[in-house]
Amino acid sequence: MPDPDSVLVDCRDLSFGYGERRILDGVSFTVPQGKVTALMGASGGGKTTVLRLIGGQVRPQAGSLTFEGQEVATLDQAGLYALRRRMGMLFQFGALFTDMSVYDNVAFPLREHTQLPEALVRDIVLMKLDAVGLRGARDLMPRDLSGGMARRVALARAIALDPDLVMYDEPFAGLDPISLGTAAQLIRRLNDALGITSIIVSHDLEETFRIADQVIVLANGRIAAQGTPQDVMQSDDPLVSQFVHARPDGPVRFHYPGPGVEQDFGGER
Repeated sequence: MPDPDSVLVDCRDLSFGYGERRILDGVSFTVPQGKVTALMGASGGGKTTVLRLIGGQVRPQAGSLTFEGQEVATLDQAGLYALRRRMGMLFQFGALFTDMSVYDNVAFPLREHTQLPEALVRDIVLMKLDAVGLRGARDLMPRDLSGGMARRVALARAIALDPDLVMYDEPFAGLDPISLGTAAQLIRRLNDALGITSIIVSHDLEETFRIADQVIVLANGRIAAQGTPQDVMQSDDPLVSQFVHARPDGPVRFHYPGPGVEQDFGGER
């Protein structure tokens, strides 16, 4: 089991942007090993960018990001590929290979990254599918799956290589309430049973707060709130309060900035 006091991902004064647009501006946080960390905030706040920085798809423009003490940005191609083999990724809507069966989708990372004999691949695939409740669906094609089933197959694929970290990009998007609750509890249960670390990007407050150990709210390139779900719910920061209570107006305005009402409607025409 992982040491609950150890840090898997450590971000220090992290900055990143596209052109003149700053997405992250001096962000610092840690992801404790064996825990579920939720990244939340309004759309465009940099949550998915954090996942891409952790995976090395993009490099920070300033600051430091380490994975178990390794500076991700300094790794060469071989080192980066080795690091990514320790990570699993569940993409939004699953991103299954549509021309492969459920079985072959889960077997893909094993065949791609290991030299295991096919008999052992079979055992691992069936164990991972059994863990998500879909061992009996091994021969189905993605087109035969419901949205919730496809997300669970994608989760089985994400844990096929027994990663240290699993990252989830909007795992609850588009799911009905039953499938959403099933997916959320599955993430929590697998995190604890397998001793892995999870990072969830999500806008679903109720389910995410129910399973997360730590919540980080990103806003305007910085961390607006960080702590347990209860800490974040009780935050007196106006932006955080607007977000967690789903208020239509506040620091994030309902109306896009523009001319005053009198200027547009009050003058002579």
